[in-house]
Amino acid sequence: MRRAERRFCISVRNTYAPHFETKPVNEDRRQFWALYFARFAEGFGFMTLVTLLPFYINVLQPTDTTILGVTISAGLIVGLYTSGFTLAQTVAVVPVAWSGDRFDKRTVLLVVLGIGVGVYALFPIVDSSGSFIGIRALQGIAVTGSGLMTLSLVGQIADVGTRANHIGKANAANFAASIVGGLGAGTLYEAFGFGPIFTIIVCITLVAWLSTFGYLETDETRVHGFPFAGLALNRRILTISAFRFQYAFSVTLVRTWIPIFAGVAAAEGGLAYGGLAVALATVIEKFTNMCCQPFTGRLSDSYGRALFVFAGGGAYGLIALAVPFTPAIGAALDLPAEIVLFGQVSPAFLPLVALSGLLGVADSFREPASMALFADEGTEDGGVASSFGIRELIWRPGSVVAPLLGGWLMYEVSMASVFYVGGAFALTGVTAFLLILVHTHGRQALFEW
Repeated sequence: MRRAERRFCISVRNTYAPHFETKPVNEDRRQFWALYFARFAEGFGFMTLVTLLPFYINVLQPTDTTILGVTISAGLIVGLYTSGFTLAQTVAVVPVAWSGDRFDKRTVLLVVLGIGVGVYALFPIVDSSGSFIGIRALQGIAVTGSGLMTLSLVGQIADVGTRANHIGKANAANFAASIVGGLGAGTLYEAFGFGPIFTIIVCITLVAWLSTFGYLETDETRVHGFPFAGLALNRRILTISAFRFQYAFSVTLVRTWIPIFAGVAAAEGGLAYGGLAVALATVIEKFTNMCCQPFTGRLSDSYGRALFVFAGGGAYGLIALAVPFTPAIGAALDLPAEIVLFGQVSPAFLPLVALSGLLGVADSFREPASMALFADEGTEDGGVASSFGIRELIWRPGSVVAPLLGGWLMYEVSMASVFYVGGAFALTGVTAFLLILVHTHGRQALFEW
């Protein structure tokens, strides 16, 4: 059944669906802006740490470690720099999402933003791999809670015909913060070290808390029961999960290893670029994604969700496969090895920046369509926060395991193998999505969802 037709149908809920009471949330423009700024703060902190990751590797110098007779390799420790973050996110998803549906989402958002203020204030005390992994885990809880609550509230406040557009704008705010945070982190680190960077993040997160407190209306929607159970059986959510589960491995590998590839020493398979060059190679994906998402979100509202998920995911995989060839591309095109502002780089620099930007364009088609689909199903069946929670849980195995896999591949196989594996996951994901979509929902489902 077409999405437009479903708006006028009475939803028949299965026996697992919770009983819920709904009161309208005041659709005030200031609420959207408060939520957009909370997304900005979330993206700023997250991307800053991603950009600083190769410098933490260089400073902390992870080595093989034996714990209780078990040897943990340097590659796995590097993987834990990200997996500690994502594992904590996984643990936080269900309780945070349930709390958002059962209680006031505004209050939950204020709590997790407050946690974020405290967590970022702790980063300057990092002096070992263990402390870095531990504080990154706390950051994972703050980032997950903020992301779930802001997206749930945006999806709940927005009308169905504008939902992907508003989600695209919220994501654009997140990406704008990623750009500012990435470029700022690279520049400030080279000038001042780690300390001042986290002072700025604390201040931005505190302003997000104050704007949420001052402008966001109380959420009076309440969901009784455990909405995860009913939504887990939703046919559309099950279908897209076949793609999203595999795609998580792809995105986590590619996004994490773009800055590592650019910044680590050549002896470890990297390009050994400076902070500003690493930042540009990292944030250009966020910039193109930010510019495209409000537009692609409107297209998804008009033309459906499935086609955008399929096209964006497939293009992402193909582009990822090309990343290891950037040195050969640069040499073949006789590109310069020195660029104003960035100094000595290599001929691979411009191709790497270009491919990173194309990754952002590809993902801008996939992301708002995917998020809007989960918001559509969650709003209709009751429990939009739980719907986004399921979306997060599907992502978590890939986001936890992929960094460990990437660290092992980087040290035991090659840097290039990380991107080959990442690209392959995206392509197998879209293939599985298409086959299940056609088999379960019909040949026209790709154009009708």
